[in-house]
Amino acid sequence: MLGELINELKSAGDPERAKNLARFFKTGKGEYGEGDQFLGITVPKLREISKKYQSLDLNDLQKLLESKIHEHRLSALMILRMQYSSFAKASADKQKSIVRFYLKNTKRINNWDLVDLSCHYILGNWLLDKDRRILYKLAKSENLWERRISIISTFAFVHDNQYIDTLEISKILLNDKQDLIHKAVGWALREIGKKDKTTEIDFLNKHYKTMPRTMLRYAIEKFSDKERKYYLVKTV
Repeated sequence: MLGELINELKSAGDPERAKNLARFFKTGKGEYGEGDQFLGITVPKLREISKKYQSLDLNDLQKLLESKIHEHRLSALMILRMQYSSFAKASADKQKSIVRFYLKNTKRINNWDLVDLSCHYILGNWLLDKDRRILYKLAKSENLWERRISIISTFAFVHDNQYIDTLEISKILLNDKQDLIHKAVGWALREIGKKDKTTEIDFLNKHYKTMPRTMLRYAIEKFSDKERKYYLVKTV
């Protein structure tokens, strides 16, 4: 069955699109996606194909995650997310095994789309009513993608009107050197603002003067022109 999935993904590839994706996801030497290889498949098509193979076991998904081909890893994560969701009412133990598998493979979840399409649906959802120390550990990791997982996973909490961990992890990441983390934190703060603008503003008022410019721009994206100007002019 794994072989059938790999063959179907290969057939769905588009070489020209693959070249464009390689540039978009920064696969050049020294860039964050260095060495990543693409087949050139759209996300909707990849999801359609992956859905047919969602009964693959963790051993097969491990093989996909170890692949150098980006869509193999993304397909594995899509299937993992489908499996986690399907076990929501049936088996907490099976969900737990998926979370453990996910955490074992964080270094293979190594581009921003792989993180963003999986972590808050799996790890974040699992931690809604559990100890969240693992996210603080990931936030302090030397690995870029583990740090991004730490903040994006908290989207599950924000959607449940829980903001404390998002704010605390944002503090940890305020001085991060990576633009992809600046964008992720700004995005997370913006999500808080959609639900509780006062909480976001309280955080910004304490940190906007030292927060990276990209992070601030993402955080205030939904503010009025007057509000955006207030924060941006103040940081010049």
